[in-house]
Amino acid sequence: MIDHAATLNADDRLDIQDVQRRVKAIFIGSVGNLVEWYDFYAYTAFALYFAPAFFPNSNPVVQQLNAAVIFAATFLVRPLGGWLFGYIADHHGRRLSLTLSVVCMCFGSLIIAVTPTYASIGFAAPAILALARVIEGLSLGGEYGASATYLSEVADARHRGFYSSFQYVTLIGGQLTAIIVLLLLQNLFLTPEELKAWGWRIPFVIGALLAIFAAVMRRTLHETEAFVEAKKAVNPTGSISGLLNYPRELALVVGLTAGGTAAFYTFTTYMQTFVRQSVGFTENQTTFIIFGSLVFATLLQPIYGAISDRIGRKPVLMFFGIMGTIATIPILTTLKETKSPFIAFLLICAAWIFVAGYTSINAIVKAELFPTKIRALGVGLPYAITVSLFGGTAPAVALYFKTLGHEDWFYYYLSGMIFLSLIIYTTMRDTKHESAMHRHE
Repeated sequence: MIDHAATLNADDRLDIQDVQRRVKAIFIGSVGNLVEWYDFYAYTAFALYFAPAFFPNSNPVVQQLNAAVIFAATFLVRPLGGWLFGYIADHHGRRLSLTLSVVCMCFGSLIIAVTPTYASIGFAAPAILALARVIEGLSLGGEYGASATYLSEVADARHRGFYSSFQYVTLIGGQLTAIIVLLLLQNLFLTPEELKAWGWRIPFVIGALLAIFAAVMRRTLHETEAFVEAKKAVNPTGSISGLLNYPRELALVVGLTAGGTAAFYTFTTYMQTFVRQSVGFTENQTTFIIFGSLVFATLLQPIYGAISDRIGRKPVLMFFGIMGTIATIPILTTLKETKSPFIAFLLICAAWIFVAGYTSINAIVKAELFPTKIRALGVGLPYAITVSLFGGTAPAVALYFKTLGHEDWFYYYLSGMIFLSLIIYTTMRDTKHESAMHRHE
């Protein structure tokens, strides 16, 4: 006789082992993603302190504008990183690409930590700072495509939206970690004068050490089954010429990213400067407001990812596009006029209610557009180009309008960008129902 109970128990054990394997892979991949984004966001979190060391100007708005310009300039190399690490991921494996990208981030963070100030070496100081940020931009350009591809391929078909949402959980978590370090240094360990003199170097040292730890962890990752199977079935075509065989998919990545990335960088990197300089809160108030809103944003990601697994990706994107177009201008206008830190927190959280409709699922939507053989490059390169044009430039555009005395022009700019993406959302197919995840070609 067949022991059905034993068979069921064996099947249950296999299911549990499979879930544990997937969760472990997603955890390790996500931790590395968090470390990379911590390193990257430490720059914006501490810009208020280190900007005077690199840009000697009595006007703090001009100092922040210079820092924002370097922040935007690093995005110019992200397409190169998207191509380089996407090529590595499609030809040599997701694990190698992910490991190399975090090592690259380690070098960039370490350079910033040891760079002398303008008072010591003159114009060489901002030049070295820009070089370090270029290295970090190269790393981050490759991280997104490889990470999105890896997380989508290790997730099971029923929960891809949920699992892939952890890319932005850890992405936002990287910024939260940077803010936690800032809060600890501000309130427990250093005075504002010490932070401006030398304390701003500490987070970059921490980032370099964390990146080494993440690289060691990523070396233990298992390669995805999808990549292994595709490698056996077809020759990889992770190249620019191969990517041009998918013009519709490339256009979709650009279109669905443009408004979302502008909104994301507005309510993350620029919001700290906006709340501090335009709204007028203290440094501590600003830090707590941004920290609280980012915790809220983090909690939304898996919720929206799970919703997309139930109702599809397109309705969630449509929600972001419609609400972002309608609500962005009123939220930013009201935020600038408020005098209450709690109201400011609520307004930014209100923005995250619709921005999360993009952030939570944009990675899986892009991954579901491309076959395995070119997925990492297809996700990473057009995304990096779009982020370079519309995401990384958002803080600089906003500050430029502020220097002209028309800060409110940026509100209309952002709302218009979201509306352009909304047009794409209304015309695209729902990738949950028409996915290319199992195509190797």
